Parts: sequence; C-alpha cells; structure tokens
Amino acid sequence: MKLEKQQMLMQMFIEWSDEKVETMTLLPPSGSYREYVRICGGGKCALGVYNSDKKENDAFLGFSDHFTLVGLNVPKIYNRSVNDDIYLIEDLGNTTLFDFLQENRTTDNFSDTLIDLYKKTIQGLIQFQLNGANGLNFDLCYPRKAFDQQSMLWDLHYFKYYFLKLAKISFDEQALEDDFQKLINFLLEAEHHYFLYRDFQSRNIMIKKGEPYFIDYQGGRHGALQYDLASLLYDGKADIPANIREELYIYYIDTLKQHKEVNEETFQNHFNGYVYIRIMQAMGAYGFRGFYEKKEHFLKSIPYALRNISYLLNNNPLHIDTPELTKVLHALTQNENLKKINALTVTINSFSYKRGIPYDMSGNGGGFVFDCRAIHNPGRYEEYKHITGMDEPVIKFLDKEPDMKRFLDGVFPMVSQSVEKYIERNFKHLMVNFGCTGGQHRSVYSAEKLAAYIKENYPVTVTLKHVEQEIKKV
Repeated sequence: MKLEKQQMLMQMFIEWSDEKVETMTLLPPSGSYREYVRICGGGKCALGVYNSDKKENDAFLGFSDHFTLVGLNVPKIYNRSVNDDIYLIEDLGNTTLFDFLQENRTTDNFSDTLIDLYKKTIQGLIQFQLNGANGLNFDLCYPRKAFDQQSMLWDLHYFKYYFLKLAKISFDEQALEDDFQKLINFLLEAEHHYFLYRDFQSRNIMIKKGEPYFIDYQGGRHGALQYDLASLLYDGKADIPANIREELYIYYIDTLKQHKEVNEETFQNHFNGYVYIRIMQAMGAYGFRGFYEKKEHFLKSIPYALRNISYLLNNNPLHIDTPELTKVLHALTQNENLKKINALTVTINSFSYKRGIPYDMSGNGGGFVFDCRAIHNPGRYEEYKHITGMDEPVIKFLDKEPDMKRFLDGVFPMVSQSVEKYIERNFKHLMVNFGCTGGQHRSVYSAEKLAAYIKENYPVTVTLKHVEQEIKKV
C-alpha cells in the first residue's frame, strides 16, 4: 500500500477513534487485489482498506450501509473517502470460519460446536438472501445486476480457459459449449430474484464472540438461493464430510420453509446443478491463480475440488443430458498430473529476524521456526561477509562447526516426524523456517541442508526460498 494512502487512513483512524495511532500492520494479501492495514491505538482497532476499483468500492460500501440497516452481521463503516479509494471499517479479528473449522475438527469429525456454528451461518445466509434483497439498490451490483446467462457463461469460460486448457484436458469445444448452454438454461429455471452473495465460503465469514460475521459480499447480485448454499457446503478446503453436508442441507431447507414455500424435489435438482457450476467457477480461479499466476497455495485446493466432482458424478449426476461436460469432468478426476498435486508440499524458508518470520500463505499455520543464532556466525569474518550459505567457502566453514551438526541432528528427525504424519493424514502443506541475524549464512545453509534431506527421503514437493537474498536482488 502506498505511503500516502496509509497516512490518509491513519488520519481517518484518528478522526474516528480520537486516539493516537500506536501500531499499523499491513495484512497478508488474499485472493483479491484489495489491500488491508490494521490500525490500533488507545485500545481501539480498525481496518483500513485501499482498493483502486471504484465500482467495487461503491458496491461494498452501499451494500454495507443497507445490510447494517436491516440488522445483518457485517462490518461497520467508520469512515470513507470515495475519491481516494479508501475506507475505514470495523476490525472483526483474525478468526475466519475456516480457521475455526481447522481448530475444531479431527479428521472427518465435526464437533457439536462446529455444527452449531455452521447452522448459525446458514441462518445468516437466509437473512442475506431474503431480507438483504428487500430495498437493496441492485444498481450498485458489479459487474452484473444478476447471476444471469452472461454471468454463468463467464464462469464456465473461466473454467474452460484457465483450468481445462492450462491443465491440458482435451475436449470437443463445440460439444462442450452446447452442454454449457444446456446447463445454463436448466439453472435459469430456478427462481432467481434473491440476493446472491456470490462468494459465500468459510474464508469470507469471520467469527467474533462465537457469532458469524460476513465480509466480501461486494460481488453480490440477483440470483437463485441454491448457489450460495452450494458455495458453503461444497467449499473446497473446508472438506465437509458428506453426512454433515446432508445434515446442514436439511437444516437449510427446514429453516427456509419458515419463510417461504419450498418444492423440495425441484429445489434439490437445481441445487445439484448449482453445485456443479460453483465448483467449475472455483476451479477456474484455482487455475488462474495457480497455473497462470504461479501462486502455489491455490493449486492445493484442486484435490478437494476433484474429490467433490467425483462424489457428485457418483451420487448426484446432473438431471440433464450433458455428455461432453460429463466426459470432461470424469477425465479431470482421472488425470495423473492433477493427482500429483495432492502430494504434500514442504516449504522451507531462510529469513532474517530483522524482518520477521515469513507468513504462511497456505492458510494452515503451524510448522516450525528454528533459530540459528546460537551457531558460530561466519558473517563475523571479512572473507564471508559478501557471500552466502549457498557458496562453497561458507558451506565448508559450517560443515566443520560441531554446533551446526548438533543443531541439524535435532532438526531432521523433528521435521521428519511431521512429514511422515502429514503424508499419512493426507495433509497438503508444511512450512519450516530457519532464521538468523542477517538471513545470509547460517539460515541459508540450514534451509539448503534440510531441503536436500527431505527431497532424498520423502515423495513430497519441496519449495525452497531464501527470503533475505530475494529481497536484496530486487
């Protein structure tokens, strides 16, 4: 975020809180291009937001005003400067529903607390769909007022061009386009005058004092009820077990019936279709962010999507004839290259404590941080000051250090224990960080040694990054 925008957001905070700014922390980037900073002072905190997309800002701010008015759990808007593309909003903390899910489940078991929280989330969803639509200015919707034929075609082409083609899945283009049109026509048979949140998934739901709060609804528009329910229940990395998904689906239907009549068979048929298009849209995003933008953590969602597709094909096939689309989806679930993505990735970083510990982009947290500063530092000597732990003189120096050998003799079995357990439990990501004073010698050497050891002993993907050295190259 530009310094000028940060200073303006600081002034907004001062005007809102009547307190001095004590800390200002840039938050890690998410799947969007918005930038966030947490500003605190005098026991108060708020989030500053910068987004150069003015239409998206108009949608978020306008929707927020309306949703607050009708009593929905959304962040309060404290201050705004529309011309400067910045605004100050309520800080809902750091715990998303996805984080809560990760902390409160064991393998396929959902605790009663977790199920109850999902049910509260479903209650909130229905309020958005029904109450949120009443009196909402749909002229603010961006880029479309409705999840209509054009919107659906965009999503399906997103899937085709950014996933199928980049993953090198073969298909008959005209036959697939024909099937896309059949699917769209079928989906448009469902009632679609409700508020469609568009990205109703566990990372867009914050948990504050045991209650769900909702963010990132600026892509909302008119649409069918089934789409957002599909987004929630078939949320890729949330990996909700089939029996829990069925329980939550029934709860949604029973709750919805308290507000309107529901033809359960028709609703279910259309729901299945919306599950398919939602998963394809998500896979388009995984392909764009992962294959095209090379953001590896997006690729880690692909196995979950493939598992959902396989379940759907076997248990809830589409109620319309789409032979080419069905063939393509079957091909995805059998593709050997995509299956390889399922392997554990061990990310190994070296870093300088002067800059801080690297952020875990996988969203899983955990892992290891090893402090190398107790080991004799070659950086004290002039001949090593301008080279790194990847250069032969430094390697020879540290190879002879008994403290380094003792250190790595402890690190290797500790990390190995986690790698073996993660493989056994089908986990996708483990991060290991080595830090030293300058991020140049001891941490680099240690990271290189561990990477070589893991590659030699385990069938996993290893990504190695020397943070300080990459910064110096820029």
